Amino acid sequence: MRIKNLLWVALLVLPLAAGAQQHRRKVRKADAETREWKYEITPVSVGAKGSVVVAVWSDSSNPVVAGEQAKKNAVHGVIFKGIPANGSVPGKRPLVPASTGDEQQQQQRQAEYFDRFFEDGGAYMRFVTLTSEKQQVTRVDKRKYRVGVVVVVSYDELRRELENQGIVRKLDAGF
Repeated sequence: MRIKNLLWVALLVLPLAAGAQQHRRKVRKADAETREWKYEITPVSVGAKGSVVVAVWSDSSNPVVAGEQAKKNAVHGVIFKGIPANGSVPGKRPLVPASTGDEQQQQQRQAEYFDRFFEDGGAYMRFVTLTSEKQQVTRVDKRKYRVGVVVVVSYDELRRELENQGIVRKLDAGF
């Protein structure tokens, strides 16, 4: 009798464990895709004071995971790519401009900070929220989806964080 009970428990638990393992693989794959930073970012509107509302388009083999990765992409876009102007919505320059020469060494030192900043559940989460709008999912090919998500990025708070970390010069610093 005891063996039958153990067998039933094993039959119930194994599929759950396999499903959890499969989800972890999908998240790891999405993280690898995100590290390539392939996304498009466009302004949607001017948000509340100190924030911007952007649409982020990310490609992934899993549309659910891509929606979560879009938050990372939005913050990354504000920091490193900037936001292009779109009609009545003004653009924003990247918080961390492209580096040249001596700045390459500084960027390598900052790489450790940004690795921690963008890890799952990392500090980037404090600066981004999903809007109530639905995700747009488009199938690109048999294995890839393009997912569009509208998010709000707390631009001023993100800038303050990068200033406090010494990555961005403070606005009141001398020229």
